[in-house]
Amino acid sequence: MRRALRVVEAVLVLAILSGGLAGRAQAQRASTSVSPGADNDHTLQAMRDEMARSKTRLELKIPNIDQPVRPYYVEYRLLDFDVREIVAEYGTLLSSTHTRNRFMDVEARVGSYKLDSSNFVSDDAFRGFIGPTGSVGIDRDYDSLRQDLWIASDQAFKEAVETYSRKQAYLSSLARQSDIDDFSKAEQVQLIEPLETPDWTNRNWEQEARDTSAALRAFSEIHESRVTYYMVYATQYLLTSEGTEIRQNRRFAAIEAGMSAVADDGVPLNHFYATYVTRPADLPTVEAVRKGLNVAGTELMALRAAPPAQDYTGPVLFEARAAAPLLAQVLGPALNGQRPPVSFTPVMEQLLSGLGGKSDWVGRLGARVLPATVTLVDDPGAKEFNGTPVIGGYSVDNEGVRAQKVTLVENGNLKNELMSRRPGPDFEDSNGHGRSAFLNDAKPTMTNLLFTSTETFSPADMKKRFLDTCRREKLNYCLIVREMDNPVLSLLHQEDISELLASFAGGAGTGDRLPLVVYRVYPESGREEIVRGSRIIGLNTRALRNLAGIGNDSFVFNYMQSQINGFAGTALGAFGSAQGGLPASVVAPSLLFEELEVRGARGEAKRLPLLPPPPMSASK
Repeated sequence: MRRALRVVEAVLVLAILSGGLAGRAQAQRASTSVSPGADNDHTLQAMRDEMARSKTRLELKIPNIDQPVRPYYVEYRLLDFDVREIVAEYGTLLSSTHTRNRFMDVEARVGSYKLDSSNFVSDDAFRGFIGPTGSVGIDRDYDSLRQDLWIASDQAFKEAVETYSRKQAYLSSLARQSDIDDFSKAEQVQLIEPLETPDWTNRNWEQEARDTSAALRAFSEIHESRVTYYMVYATQYLLTSEGTEIRQNRRFAAIEAGMSAVADDGVPLNHFYATYVTRPADLPTVEAVRKGLNVAGTELMALRAAPPAQDYTGPVLFEARAAAPLLAQVLGPALNGQRPPVSFTPVMEQLLSGLGGKSDWVGRLGARVLPATVTLVDDPGAKEFNGTPVIGGYSVDNEGVRAQKVTLVENGNLKNELMSRRPGPDFEDSNGHGRSAFLNDAKPTMTNLLFTSTETFSPADMKKRFLDTCRREKLNYCLIVREMDNPVLSLLHQEDISELLASFAGGAGTGDRLPLVVYRVYPESGREEIVRGSRIIGLNTRALRNLAGIGNDSFVFNYMQSQINGFAGTALGAFGSAQGGLPASVVAPSLLFEELEVRGARGEAKRLPLLPPPPMSASK
């Protein structure tokens, strides 16, 4: 928490760099595979030399204490990245930038693995955020980097000493202290990959942004839209006092679009399009993106003409396109096995509970948490599912631990949890899922999550079971959800995002969900009618235990797991973007719930434009 608060908002656009996409080399306990000096990169050598000084000479003498205080663990992290960002609207460029930056972070821990200076949120959480984190020179210069590491190490160590003292004082006031360790040991990993030269391909990205964004000219009632191309190449460095040395390449590319309109009654509406791949060359063609934007634009126009949703209680069918992002929201916090930070104030506990940041599966090993037919596996080594790429993979996590395939749920029973190097009530050791964006604290985060069942139904049979349930309940209509919302992408202005989340976040922990494309289905005729403005209430992990049906139509949902402070590790974690998230994938089929509560539309109307939209020429 302490270091998460230090991260400067201006660089969150580059957060995806440390997310962990699959490296080409596997982690080995062996000598480095390439000499860093051979490619004129002196980064690791500067880190090694300054680390040697920190390990042997960094100490602080405190009055009335015989032995000087020394750090038991020191960690240097550095990100070197090359980013292209292109933004277009209705066929014209809004901006095009190409930047190169390097950022470092130093962490020092005082105490021991059992009890140290970490995992503590005090009343001065914002103190000392400048020194240990900052930008460094982009030339990979040895002397300049050592100077920066020297100052950062000094600041990190002094801050750790002060925090440790405050933490000890607070714990001494408690009647009962936790017996869970603060940090777990990990074996050394040495992985030095050759430096990767950015390959932007020979595609004209600016022209592609113009051509794709021009597709939305066909929808004159769209008030505003943005189509953004992100392309990132990065090198991540990690050096620890335990002996781990890592230099590995990261690359990532995304196309994200948001669009807004207003219904005839003045209620604002939004939609989005997003696609994520592991390198720029794999981004879809102009025609494929235009097709996706046309689908989103058409659905947005349908929502404009749709009636507002009404309050409803009954069966709800989530098609696979909606079920996968739903599981990303519901299961993200539940699978986190690490202990929460010790908090000086009860407000932090309340905040975590309200945002859904506390796992309700911790402490339930062996208990049934999903239907008895379901298995849940998280596999950082996966590259694809039935020919469709998944993007959450990596070989070594952001704490220098080898990635492990983990069977989390087997036959409906909880078997394991995602772990970083912060122990939890059920497990002590990391299983290689400590992930962080930019230089935040690592948290246990899903990578490539696969939801499977031994008993499934075809889409036609799922629809029949759904309608049969609706008739049995003698309901006039039932609901199908075809897509879930991601307000971080669909809303184009920060004030709109803040306003929505202010009304939504308080219920996220109890299961509030935001569907985007919802249809009423009338069981007697089979007629479908789109509605707008629904909000699902109470859809938490307990609602997953007794699913009424599971499809055989698994869908690959590639998305960004948000790492923005206040979102990471909570039910809002699935609301991510390329500006501040980690690549992740969920593979899941359609899901049928026998009974859910859905609230009707309660959007606040705004004034409509006085004039109709101007004529717009067709897309070229």
